[in-house]
Parts: sequence; structure tokens; C-alpha cells
Amino acid sequence: MDSHSVISLKPLAIGLLAASIAACGSDSDRDPAPSDPSRVQDQRTFTADEASLPFEALEGHKNASRWWGVRPSGAGYRMEVPENWNGKLVMYAHGYRGEGETLTVSDPSLRAWFLDNGYAWAASSYSTNYYDVRTGVEDTNELALAFNEIASANGRELDTPSKIYITGHSMGGHVTAAAIEQETYDTANNVVHYDGAVPMCGVVADTLEFNYLAWFTMAAQHLAHTADNSVPPLEGIPATNFDADAINAVLWDEVPTPAALGTPTAEGEKMMAISRNLSGGERPIADIGFRTYYWGVVMGTGGRDGTVNGILADNLTGNADVTYQFDNDPALTAEEQAFNDTILRVEENPAANGPRSDGLRWIPVVNGEFTIPVVSLQGLGDLYVPFRHAQIYRERATANGSDTWLVQRALRSPGHCDFTQEEQETAFADMINWEQNSVKPDGDEILDPAVVADPDYGCQFTSEDRPGLPACP
Repeated sequence: MDSHSVISLKPLAIGLLAASIAACGSDSDRDPAPSDPSRVQDQRTFTADEASLPFEALEGHKNASRWWGVRPSGAGYRMEVPENWNGKLVMYAHGYRGEGETLTVSDPSLRAWFLDNGYAWAASSYSTNYYDVRTGVEDTNELALAFNEIASANGRELDTPSKIYITGHSMGGHVTAAAIEQETYDTANNVVHYDGAVPMCGVVADTLEFNYLAWFTMAAQHLAHTADNSVPPLEGIPATNFDADAINAVLWDEVPTPAALGTPTAEGEKMMAISRNLSGGERPIADIGFRTYYWGVVMGTGGRDGTVNGILADNLTGNADVTYQFDNDPALTAEEQAFNDTILRVEENPAANGPRSDGLRWIPVVNGEFTIPVVSLQGLGDLYVPFRHAQIYRERATANGSDTWLVQRALRSPGHCDFTQEEQETAFADMINWEQNSVKPDGDEILDPAVVADPDYGCQFTSEDRPGLPACP
């Protein structure tokens, strides 16, 4: 197949129904669940590691109630209520847990802050692993709805929470952003109307993530092939001939590792520019983020097919409308034009993640339709869940009239979710002050290219300079 061929991956989306379902309905209120197409995720089994569920009390909170167990869905959970509870509950959504069969729970990074300030918290393992945000939303909501039942079963009678908030990291940031969307309220089987949210380093532009990973790795392979034709050209998606080692040999003098930044070749400098443009444009820390070991993480995940490892039944991925650039000038050079003319083009298949009649989409959408305070954090150097998510989140919220409810902060961090405790606590405290006292916090301008490209961009909410990075004034 010629490298400039366009492949169409649009099989019939049988059973993907476009009709919205009324909010808060039970399963019996819904149409029968679609039986076709099936997906690999539905055939997998997972088990909570019950031995890992117990957790120790924090210093200063020995009298807090700590409960754990396994929900009917099979999801494990932890829950903690301080002695002097303020009547409010925070749900924590964890990030991606890989592809193993064992389910585990994480304590929130803000656990101490929650307890110090009187908040109860709860966290689910979810009943599945893989990138299953649909299950993450449903199981997190189910746990929130079971809060009083669990407390009562453990001998503590509590009032129904007066407020429920949600926060999470990475994939958990996707869970957080999706959980507050109008489409989720309309279609989820377990519905919780949250009062405020803090998605951190989150996949807040939903399926963009998987297209971005494909765009990136397709460009890397094509660039390496263009420079050295011993690197095979891609022949299709899934890319069975994707060759990360051959790409690294062309693009890097020193490949990035967890211990050291990589050193790109001249061809690698072009890939760094492609990365910068795909991930959110010219901005501080972007090139340093490219040189971190997340390069290998992106290459390892972006070289897969677009079913998101069986979360979708059909292949989502496409790059037909993507323009690749080697610099920050929107006008294409002859070299850039030749690159764009010859790279493999694949047509995206949005129907792979269409609406369902049995609840949320397989990858829940983040349309930017919400009416509660949201403070969102995104890293400027994050190569894995890039800054472009924040920009699309803002664009969608603005298009749907929700932008007044969205405050976004850009942090000068080079990796994925590498935020300081202070940066996270400040974001959550500011969201709470906004929700409870109507004091809207400040945020960063996300969409103005000149503002984002300023060398000091991101300094306002970055609590400390990271070692080896340009310092803020």
C-alpha cells in the first residue's frame, strides 16, 4: 500500500443508538441492551484484592471511621469519615491501572487535607481495569449513592451528605469530567449530581487522547522512514509493522529514560516540533516534556489500534485532517507539504464510540455541558495527556455556555500528573470556596497563542520551580 493512501475504517455501528435516555432511570426503564457489536472488554474478568483494601489511620485522625470492602459490582472500595464530619463527601477517581485482572484502590493525594477540613472521602477500585471510564463513572457514582448504607452497616448513622464533590487524576480526571456532564446525567445507570469538580492532568477531551497518540506515533514512524527507508512505512491501523526501536535509532542520539532527558537528532528536532504543535502549541516546558521518558510511554500506547485495547468494538483512530508541522509557522514549507502529502492517512470513525441504549458510551464524552464549579489542572510539559486537552475543554465549554463555570490552570511540570501537594490542595480549596462562598478563583488564559507562548506562562499557579526547568520570575 502506498504511504499516501487513505484508509476508511467505518464499519456499520450496529446497536449504537443516538437517542438520549432520561436521567435517573433504572435499567428496566431502558431499551434492551445492544447485543451487537460485542467488544473484548465484555469478556474479561476482574477480582478485587481484598487483602489490599484495609488501610491505616492518619496521624491526627485516629478516631476517623475507616471502612473497606467489595461492592456487588465486584469493585473494591475505601471510605473514611472524620470524627468531626462537616456533612460533605468527596469522591476520588483513580487513574489507569493497566491490564491485569486484579483490582486495587488508591487513597486520594488530598486525603490529609480532606480530613483536616472535615470532609469524608470514598474511592472505588472500579470493577474493571483497562481504560474503562464508563465503569469508572458508574462505580464511583454507585459508591457515592451507597455512602449512608455503608456507614449504617458499620454502626455509624450519618445524615445524607449535603454536598458531594469529585476529583481524580489522569484517567480519573476523565472520570471526574465525564461524571458532571449533562449526557452522563441523561444516560448513566447510577446518577450523582455533583456540586463541584477538580479534574487533574485529566483526559478532559475524551477520545482526542487516542487519536493524539496515533497522530504522534504515525508521524514518528513516517519521519523516521523519510529519513531512513530501512524503517518500514506504516501499512495500516492496527500498525502491525510499527517499529519503535527503528524509530528511536533515527530520532535520538540518546533515548529518554526515567533518569535522564533524551537528546534528539536533527530528525528528532523535527519530531519535537511536530509534538509541540499536536500537543497544544508553543509554550514553556513543551520541549522538555518531549525529552522525558514519557516518549516511550506514548510510543508504547500510540502504536496500538484504535479499539483502545478492546474498550471499543470498532477502530476509532484517524488522522485524515491532521496537519503536521516542523516549526511554529502555520504556513507549510515544501518539506512539510511533502511530509503531509505522503504520510499514511486513516479516516476517523466516530461511530466506534456512539451513544448506547444501556447507559454511558463506552468512552464517556466530555462535551463541556455542566453547571457547577470546575477547577482543572493541566501540565505544560505533559507528553502523555497533553495540554491540548485543556484547550479543547475550554472550546467545548464555551460552545455550550458552560465556560463561566470552568477555571483552568497551567502548571509548569514536565511529566504526567507531577503536581505538588500545594498545587493540588490550592485548586481543591479554591473550588470549594467558589462553590460554597461564590468566590470565583483566578485561572489561566488557555486559548490565546501569544499568552500561552510567553516564557513565564504557567508561573501564576505553579507553587515551586522544578529542578532543571526555567525558573519563574
